[in-house]
Amino acid sequence: MQWMQDPNQSNVDILKNVRREVRRHFRDKKKAYLRAKIEELETNSKIQNIWDLYRGINDFKKRYQPRCNIVKDEKGDLVAYFHSIVARWRNYFSQLFNVHGVKDVGQAEIHTEEPLVPEPSAAEVELAIDKLKSHKSPGIDQILAELIKAGDRTICLEIHKLITSIWKKEKLPEEGKESIILPIHKKGDKTDCNNYRCISLLPTTSKFYPTSCSHG
Repeated sequence: MQWMQDPNQSNVDILKNVRREVRRHFRDKKKAYLRAKIEELETNSKIQNIWDLYRGINDFKKRYQPRCNIVKDEKGDLVAYFHSIVARWRNYFSQLFNVHGVKDVGQAEIHTEEPLVPEPSAAEVELAIDKLKSHKSPGIDQILAELIKAGDRTICLEIHKLITSIWKKEKLPEEGKESIILPIHKKGDKTDCNNYRCISLLPTTSKFYPTSCSHG
């Protein structure tokens, strides 16, 4: 501010020194960050932590990816206010997931008698747990697949009790119907919602729920 109000040589020199110190500060921070990342890669390589090793290498390849904190509304105008951005994404996904003709399909539904199926066994639950994929983002329950697998027999029995209860009630818990929708940029303008695809993160525990109870 002093340089703008009184641009004499002394203030100009002060401004140059400040800029020089700022550049040095961020340069040192960058070196420290890179050094820590390299040490992390070396550690993961020594302990054979292949997943984190390759993920770290990919981060280096991608370099810095700036985040886009603004989006365009339906008219093409930029919006930066948090609630406006959330509303824009909500409207976009509502239109994206809107299925035309649902009412017509509902009127033509044909109900048939389902065969009697025995309730899931503990062995089936254990098999489902073994098939869970690791290194996947959790849903609204924030439960990782690795955590369930680490529980062994104890967690298997508890999940089996939960599934048996759901099976008898023939109704899914409301939490199991909720998912987290994340936009993933494909290409093009990052402020345009149409340039994103979406993924839906379901609760990890919902992957064990009986599909025959989904109508409840």
